[in-house]
Amino acid sequence: MIKKFLSFEWKQFTRASYFQKGLAIKILLILAALYFGGIAIVMGGALFFILKKSIPEVDPIIIVNNFLIYWFLFEIVIRYFMQQLPVMNVKPLMIIPIKKNKVINYLLGKTALSFFNFLSLFLFLPFTVVLLAKGYPVLNVLCWFGSVVLLTLSINFLNFLINKSNTYFYIIAPLLLILIALEYFQIFSTSELAGVAFNAIYNQPYLIVVCALILYGLYRLNFNFIKKGFYLDDTVSKKVKEVNAVDLTWMNRFGSIAPFLKNDLKLIWRNARPKQVLMMSFLFLFYGLIFYTQEIYRETPAFLAFASMFVTGGFLLTFGQLVPSWDSEYYKLLMSQNIPYRKYLESKWYLMVVAVAISFILSTPYLYFGWEIFGMIAAGAVFNIGLNSFITLFGGALNRVPVELNVKAKAFSNTNGFNPTQMLIALPKFILPMLLFYVPYKIFNWEAGLIVLALSGVMGIILKNFFLSKIEQVYQKGKYKTVSAFGEKAS
Repeated sequence: MIKKFLSFEWKQFTRASYFQKGLAIKILLILAALYFGGIAIVMGGALFFILKKSIPEVDPIIIVNNFLIYWFLFEIVIRYFMQQLPVMNVKPLMIIPIKKNKVINYLLGKTALSFFNFLSLFLFLPFTVVLLAKGYPVLNVLCWFGSVVLLTLSINFLNFLINKSNTYFYIIAPLLLILIALEYFQIFSTSELAGVAFNAIYNQPYLIVVCALILYGLYRLNFNFIKKGFYLDDTVSKKVKEVNAVDLTWMNRFGSIAPFLKNDLKLIWRNARPKQVLMMSFLFLFYGLIFYTQEIYRETPAFLAFASMFVTGGFLLTFGQLVPSWDSEYYKLLMSQNIPYRKYLESKWYLMVVAVAISFILSTPYLYFGWEIFGMIAAGAVFNIGLNSFITLFGGALNRVPVELNVKAKAFSNTNGFNPTQMLIALPKFILPMLLFYVPYKIFNWEAGLIVLALSGVMGIILKNFFLSKIEQVYQKGKYKTVSAFGEKAS
């Protein structure tokens, strides 16, 4: 039966109209997996010797066990935002005599092939080999490694539940945040307790049974969750939801673009995917903490310009890059109306401008790092409004991949939208602000770099009508290709 399932999926993939693009993406993903997997193998092999040299008085296995909880927390976070869960078209299988259990087991089994599961294997297998070569007890080491693998698979199924069920998300996410807060404020040491547990697993090999039971329990939870909704009528029927109307009459002051702005706000308010993107854009505000707190970056001002652009450009980079895909479900209707394309694009521009302005206001706590840093953030905000917004809108003309509004997707899983041209268009968003600041800074001083970066944005605002006209021409030229692409949804 598994062979038949694999055959179905292979035929679906090879017969799809996006086969060539999908094949290219999968090759790139395989190369990326080989690259990061290679790094993990090297790090795993060197980990024992690095720890032995850095902290010679403590056994490396004890150090690893004490910090293993942080690795698993990192896995939970990175999986939630980046791991693409397996998808299978089960509707046709519901009307033929195939047992539900086989389909569900196959679907859950596919999750075990995720790269994130192999990442732990690549990291801890070389470390395990080194431990065995150094004469550590064979049974203890192998059972410890087996426990790590079982816990990694457990996190895989935990991520499945978090992504598929809001109930589990609202239970698990606050619990993790509470434990992290207790650790941070030194009220209760979760890491110390976890370290004791992992050391116990190493010292008492039979405790691997506990890890196996955790994996089995999470697997059964996933199995029962999927089976509960594995019915044709539940899959096909539409759920009627009460829509809460929001009074947006105050937006009428924006004139002819008001209907588009209202539509975008309703789209964000009522649908799952835009809400997720909005949350992601808020997290960009904390991007500066990575750069402004590290002396190595403060000594390289070009990286500070890069970070400053990200601090206020979260919404622009996440929501803006999927224009006009957000409207893909009703794009044909939109284009059949007697509305100017220019107004449609202008509304998207104003939406991004307001988002940048709000992000700039929320970034005022960065004054803690000094006026130079905050001045950089201000210059980056002007650049985002004046130039990055137009670059983003122009790149959107090349994005013809539909977005399902009520499907939760990974932040970086919209791989069908990838093409080399779009990637080239995205490069100025990151490289241009660095060059605009760094060249005047190197020739003159810091203030000159800020002025040039800010003036480039001011110049973009002055030339707003010119840029929008040129972008409108690009959208008009590819209008029918976009309509046709949005009508064909990749399964």
